[in-house]
Amino acid sequence: MAVVEVIKYNGNPDMFAWKYPSEELGTWTQLIVSESQEAILFKGGRALDVFPSGRYTLSTNNIPILNRVLNLPFGGRSPFTAEVWYVNRANSFDIKWGTASPIQLQDPKYSVFIPIRAFGQFGIRIENSKAFLVKLVGTLSVFDQSSILKYFRGLYLTKVKDAISSYLVHKQISIVEINAYIEELSCFLQEKMQPVLAEYGIRLVNFYVNDISVPEEDTAVRKLKDALAKKAEMNIIGYNYQQERSFDTLEGAVQNPGSSSGFMGAGLGLGMGVAMGGAAGRQFGGLASVLNTSAEESKICPACKAAMPKNKRFCADCGCDTARREEIRPCPYCGAELPGKHTRFCPECGRALKRSCPVCQAPVQGAPKFCPECGTRLVEDQR
Repeated sequence: MAVVEVIKYNGNPDMFAWKYPSEELGTWTQLIVSESQEAILFKGGRALDVFPSGRYTLSTNNIPILNRVLNLPFGGRSPFTAEVWYVNRANSFDIKWGTASPIQLQDPKYSVFIPIRAFGQFGIRIENSKAFLVKLVGTLSVFDQSSILKYFRGLYLTKVKDAISSYLVHKQISIVEINAYIEELSCFLQEKMQPVLAEYGIRLVNFYVNDISVPEEDTAVRKLKDALAKKAEMNIIGYNYQQERSFDTLEGAVQNPGSSSGFMGAGLGLGMGVAMGGAAGRQFGGLASVLNTSAEESKICPACKAAMPKNKRFCADCGCDTARREEIRPCPYCGAELPGKHTRFCPECGRALKRSCPVCQAPVQGAPKFCPECGTRLVEDQR
């Protein structure tokens, strides 16, 4: 095989490490290393000389370690066998990561197990080329972003799970609220992962958590979101869960078609009114009356306009005799409708509707000239 005259990088831009295909070198071989790169010579699996960016002619001046290993006679053109690796030391910021399957975590606030997914991206830079090649690359011919994700998937999945769990427990927040802490979580994960990557000659430039989501189709997630929506509704309206349950029980009782429904509804309303006290008790006490009357035929009291059973005569709120109230008669003087037959004065003209003796105050029926009790003469315009 011919000895290589010129060695230069021919790998893809996204590769972190690339091995030159040929191993036949010579003391006259030109080695070209670009900016942000380093070239390393390997012999027998050992990393020997490191070349920063520049152009080199292999000689005793720039490969002293290899010269000691091989004891090359550099007086002429001496061929030898060695591996040349290129390591890209530029920052790479677009390495994307994510959880392949949901992570089961217990919500510390609501004590339910919820699956979560997380994804984001991170950036790295190769700080120690020798450590990177020896501890991580091994016998591979190339090492790119997919290799990084493959080797460190277990690391970032474990760290992400531990970090999210710690934040949930220590801050006592729900999983559905974790996105409000993404920035803090990203910094926390970077601090946790940096020491591990440093062992392989890698510096973690940044680590971002872009989103933490929960699958909408999960049963636990749906129940939790429904409960939170219900809680928000109760906060807006102004009642709590116990009051809502009492309302449901009361409504079911008064709508029971059994014969004891009315009594049961009234009893619940009275009991709740006494036990709860204040405005809430009065509201539920009144609610029992409204629901009880709505469960059967009702009518409106002509005096106070309150709802009451249709078969009842007296209003429970104002005591109005609805039977008499409904008997409308006209005023004999102005013709206005009178609210009941026992009304003493006309609400329109103010005239007295019953005659009485001015002396003995005995009632006078009809239009007699004298009082039937004391004989006092009655004047027509007395009224």
